[in-house]
Amino acid sequence: MTDYSVDLVPDLAPSSQYKFATRVLPLLLMALLLLVIPLLEPSRTSLSLLNAVGINIVFALSYNMLLGQAGMLSFGHAVYFGFGGYAAMHAMNWIETASYDGGVWAAFPVFALPLVGFAGGAAAGAVIGWPSCRRAGVPFAMISLGLAELIAAAGLMFVGLFGGEEGITGDRMNGVEAFGLSLGPIGEVYWFIAFWAFAGTALMYAFTRTPLGKLAQAVRDNPERVQFVGYNPNKVRYLVFIAAGGFAGLAGGMSAVNYEIFTPESLSVIPSGLVLLMAYIGGARYFAGPILGAIMLTYMQSNFSDYSEAWLLYLGLLFIGMIMFAPRGLAGLLLSAVSGIQHSLTVKSLLRWGAYCTAGLLVVVGGVTLIELAVRRSNGFGEVFEPFGLHLSPEQVLPWMYGGVLLAAGVGLLTALHKVGEGESK
Repeated sequence: MTDYSVDLVPDLAPSSQYKFATRVLPLLLMALLLLVIPLLEPSRTSLSLLNAVGINIVFALSYNMLLGQAGMLSFGHAVYFGFGGYAAMHAMNWIETASYDGGVWAAFPVFALPLVGFAGGAAAGAVIGWPSCRRAGVPFAMISLGLAELIAAAGLMFVGLFGGEEGITGDRMNGVEAFGLSLGPIGEVYWFIAFWAFAGTALMYAFTRTPLGKLAQAVRDNPERVQFVGYNPNKVRYLVFIAAGGFAGLAGGMSAVNYEIFTPESLSVIPSGLVLLMAYIGGARYFAGPILGAIMLTYMQSNFSDYSEAWLLYLGLLFIGMIMFAPRGLAGLLLSAVSGIQHSLTVKSLLRWGAYCTAGLLVVVGGVTLIELAVRRSNGFGEVFEPFGLHLSPEQVLPWMYGGVLLAAGVGLLTALHKVGEGESK
């Protein structure tokens, strides 16, 4: 008797076209973009910004291995970035010494120093993660915070290892040249950053496809079930912790070569908080989310601070807004917009999207106006806020009214749209 039941089961596996479009094509587009950027002849300032973006992309993706993939909230991820950077910086100085006196390091190219950073970050993760990963949730977060403060303080005490407040400096133009790059001009440093940013991104994406990466997602969602099927959630967290520490160290090694200096500030809570913002604002549940967050926050930190003294306030408000209204981050917003356009492209939906954009614009313009007026008023220097050629003095009542009316109109429109949406869903 022939059994045809197998033929009735649908094939749920993704097609080869879907795999290529979602797994291979984004990496190819990233590589193409990295190759095209130098052809546009960017300025030295732009190259410096791009190098910082590349470092932060790897750093943010490494953090998201903990937060987004394994559900581990860490307040001390900069520790592994710092250990990787210090390991690379010491190796850079050993290469310089060996170039005069000879030795093993004379044959080691500076181009490969991120591998030393990876080893340093992974080693720190293996040591620190052994006791840390025995706990999860809030206890793990508190342990990471305490360790970050402890190691940051140690960075100022152990001068021989961390260089004290002045840190450790080096010269990247030593040793064997790889791919014909001396790493002197900033244009050559760009190729160094681009290579390791792409390599780190590709390897971390490959990690998400491994059995360990899938187990990490299972531990994040339901650790009890993972334990029930025979796996130890603590061991899974520990292995992911080591991998995340290694890639953070890779970013630290990239930073050491790019800036040729490393200070204990890189071990502190401040960069740990910044990378948390990158991952969450970008979208911790999506692999590309931290990339978007790293690009946005690096730009805000490097350029937006030149336009406003209150850029940190804007960053805080952006973070709060994401938590309250867009917990899936920038990546989630983009995917929702694309999905909405594909499945419900009607006049009504377009009008709703336009209303939401208008309300958001009113909130942003009104809020920025009030904040900038308040900053200039508190400084007491008689400065005037001049957006788009307008003359808005904080000493006059009318500009404050403009900002208040725009903000109130935006909030009111958002509230009305939300109520309409709730009524239609019922």
